[in-house]
Amino acid sequence: MRHRVAHRKLGRVTEHRISLLRNQAQALLRHERIQTTVPKAKELRMFVEKIITTAKDGLADGDDGKALHARRLVARDIQDREVVKKLFTELAPRFASRPGGYTRLLRIGFRRGDSAEMAQVELVGSEFNPKAAAEKKEAAAGRSKSRGVGGRLRAAAERLRSRRGDKGEEPEKPEKEPEEGEE
Repeated sequence: MRHRVAHRKLGRVTEHRISLLRNQAQALLRHERIQTTVPKAKELRMFVEKIITTAKDGLADGDDGKALHARRLVARDIQDREVVKKLFTELAPRFASRPGGYTRLLRIGFRRGDSAEMAQVELVGSEFNPKAAAEKKEAAAGRSKSRGVGGRLRAAAERLRSRRGDKGEEPEKPEKEPEEGEE
């Protein structure tokens, strides 16, 4: 029976397992999303949630002694100072009113090499939209989104027209020079 046995061993010795979780937690807090296997993702979720809760407690108290202590507790597991700074300045205030559940685990299929089930772990509130930059650019330009070849051709023609308008007039066509032998 597995009474009072809380964590997965992940096929590693203790030092290696802790190092793995620290590195993955650092990557998750830096990039706000990572891909890994499902058992590692489930362990990482518990590990990161404790770190974020510690950071939140340090911010909530406001007392310098407790804030410094919380920062040192987090720095014990997260070695990169930039990630710790991001955690205390951006991430902990984002989750200040949330009582828990700071991460989301999405199963994304099976790895090709060994058919291990893969998962994407992301912080809640950092939903990734791969087309966000394009949509922002379109909204700024005030154009509607057109699809297909015709839409791309219209957009290219519009860009060409706008370049001519910037110069003030249409580009001049060079006169046809007489070829050798012609007058």
